[in-house]
Amino acid sequence: MLPDTYSPPNDCSVARDVMSAIGSKWTIPVVASLSHGALRFGALMRALDGISQRMLTLTLRSLERDGMLMRRVLDGNPAPVEYELTALGRSMLEPVSAFGQWVQEHAADIHAARSQYDQLRNPQEDSAP
Repeated sequence: MLPDTYSPPNDCSVARDVMSAIGSKWTIPVVASLSHGALRFGALMRALDGISQRMLTLTLRSLERDGMLMRRVLDGNPAPVEYELTALGRSMLEPVSAFGQWVQEHAADIHAARSQYDQLRNPQEDSAP
């Protein structure tokens, strides 16, 4: 059920565009990793099990482009780089956390519904020898 204050926008293209960026596989884990403060690239790589260097680079660039994080080049040779959430990026933590909580509360329900749906759609798969 939608809240009483909900009114669908006339043009959802902006929402689709933002959801596409936020909904990518690695965006939320990167934001969560940066929620406690700035990290260097290598520390992010270690924190995000399974992400490739290229995918981390692309995700960081996308988040920087969207104003969610700031890239800071530090003194050194080679120059180390660290990433930190901006105020806009930090403002995403509360709704993301709420969504994560919702997922934890309803994951079993969703898996059960998927299983029931799959059994109704493909009953022959269950009766295979």
